[in-house]
Order: sequence, then C-alpha cells, then structure tokens
Amino acid sequence: MITDKSGPSPAAQALKQLLLGHGPVVTYALAALCCAVFVLSPSSGLNATYGTGEALLAAQRGYFQRWGVIPAELLTGDPRAALTPLTALFVHGSWLHLLGNVLFLCVFGVMAEERMGHLQFALFYLGCGALALCAYAMVHGDSQATLVGASGAIAAVLGAFLRLFPKARVTSLFPFLFFVPLRFPAWIVLPFWVALQWVAAQRDSGGPGVAYLAHVVGFSLGFVYAWVRYSRTARLGGTATTATEGDSQP
Repeated sequence: MITDKSGPSPAAQALKQLLLGHGPVVTYALAALCCAVFVLSPSSGLNATYGTGEALLAAQRGYFQRWGVIPAELLTGDPRAALTPLTALFVHGSWLHLLGNVLFLCVFGVMAEERMGHLQFALFYLGCGALALCAYAMVHGDSQATLVGASGAIAAVLGAFLRLFPKARVTSLFPFLFFVPLRFPAWIVLPFWVALQWVAAQRDSGGPGVAYLAHVVGFSLGFVYAWVRYSRTARLGGTATTATEGDSQP
C-alpha cells in the first residue's frame, strides 16, 4: 500500500486556518467585502439592474454621491454625510482602483494583522481610513468632488508596517527602471512611496483625481499609531514579506 506523506497543500492549510479563525481573517474579509460591494455596484458594469449607457452613468453618479465623501457636505454636519467616511472605504471607482487597493491590502495587511490582532487591526483600519478622508475634506472644504476608496486606510497599514517591519524586504516594480523587479527593505520603499504622495498632494487642486493628501495623512496616522502602541523592543524587523508594486496609488 502506498501512502501520501506530503500532507495538505499550503492553500489547504491556509483555508483551514481561516475557517478556524486563525491567520489574517480580517485582511481577507475586508478585501472580499470590497470586491463584493464593487461587483454588485453600478461601478463594475456587471449588474444588469442598473441598465446601460446614460442610465448606467446616472446610477454610478448617484451611487458615488450617496456612499462617497463630499467635503462640502461632510463639513455641514449632515448626519447622513457623517457616515460616509466609513462607507466610502468600501466603494471603488474602477476595476484598476479596486485591484490596486486589494493587492496592497493583502500584501501588507497580513503581517500587520498578525502583529496587532484581529479586532485591533479592524478598528485601526476603519479608524485611520475614516480620519484620512476627514482630513482631506477639511483641507478641501469647498470641494464638491466625491471621495471613494480604501486608499487612506491602506496607506495607514503601510505606515504601521514601516514601523513594525522596517527591515522586511519588499519586491517593487519601478516604471523608470523598465519594471524590473527589485527587492529593497521596507524602510527604503515605503518612505519613497509616501514622498511621492506628498509631492503629488502639493499639486492637488481638490478636483477629480487621486486624493494624495488622504494617502499622506493615512500613512502618518498608521506610523504614529504603531510608534505609540508598540515599544521599540516589540518592533519586528527581520521577516521578509511578499511582493508589491511600487506605483503611486495603493
């Protein structure tokens, strides 16, 4: 009789851990929720109930205005608008926007959640993400542009990751180096990324586009939180992490 001593596959082991409540369950749940919301929304174009053409465009505009952050409305104290910094974290404008955010969340959120714990990571993600959007709204208080996406929250995860795992090696793809994959420590890659966001934020007029300021605020909040919450001796620095793209939008 021949027996297989290889054991379960890594994928099966990961699934078993998730079903038992172990592993980065919050990270994957947040990513799955973002994907589910997008697919069911008019943004994806997959839900036939929203129609096509002008009807679909109208549904998309109404969807963003209902669930996204509009700075001019948020600062009026409207109770409905006050909830949008949380709801906007699960709204995405395009497939590229969604996939970029989910990629960054899964790459950096796994280790951050394992370090923080499930509940603390969930509260950290939602709190920092909402505060990042509120900060953008305060700076652009007259703007009628709608803010959607989890970028501010994910930027906070990057900031915390830098503090907790500064020596973890990150594989990055840089356009000016012809997208050759290179591995650098997090303390090189992540400050470079946030510096790009800061430069872009200086040119942001508050109109349609990427809310770079929300990225900078989220990253700063995440780094400061991890700095205050975890002592120097509790910081972890030698573990390698998986790859991510080095572009300018999480």
